[in-house]
Amino acid sequence: MRVHIVWDWNGTLFDDIEAVVAASNAALAELDLRPLTVQQYREQYRVPVVDFYRELLGRAPDPEEWLRMDASFHRHYESLRDGCALTAGVEPLLSDWTGQGSSQSLLSMYGHEDLVPLVRRFGLERHFVRVDGRVSTSGVSGKAGHLVRHLAALGPEVAPARTVLIGDVVDDALAAAHVGAHAVLYTGGSHARSALERVGVPVADTLSQAIAYAQELVKS
Repeated sequence: MRVHIVWDWNGTLFDDIEAVVAASNAALAELDLRPLTVQQYREQYRVPVVDFYRELLGRAPDPEEWLRMDASFHRHYESLRDGCALTAGVEPLLSDWTGQGSSQSLLSMYGHEDLVPLVRRFGLERHFVRVDGRVSTSGVSGKAGHLVRHLAALGPEVAPARTVLIGDVVDDALAAAHVGAHAVLYTGGSHARSALERVGVPVADTLSQAIAYAQELVKS
């Protein structure tokens, strides 16, 4: 049975950490919270995002505050997104993986209606057997439930035991464990290496290294 990779998008295939932090700082400014550097953001980030804001506020944001912060984040992120690029080497990596006879899909917590045209704009859709973005409320849940549905839609040909989720946050590893899949975490996104290393799965500094780890994890 073939090896399958489930890729994350933001902070993994899509190099948007600077835009994410800038948009997060705009959201924090709604409640007069100080801005974060990229390193501070990586050290403090939580999933779901509402827990990240709770940590910074010292309390849960009330519903009106949450709506303001979430709207501000998305407004600023959309204004910055088109200035972001793919992570270095993504296109040949995806092509090589497909050429080896293995399969890959994309699962993101970025909104589905925004994700699909963005993936198409970069010409990547042809590499994936399925592309799924978030269809639920922003920022209030982790990836585990979404991964369950994603794998179910892929069908029995994609076995969790031979599937590797490659993402940039601790929640990616937790989601993989929830379904009985493997995980490799990449240091170019929203979590600091120190946080990723505590999970106990391979941590990669490049996507090519992440693929090498994935192959090791599912060796017959």
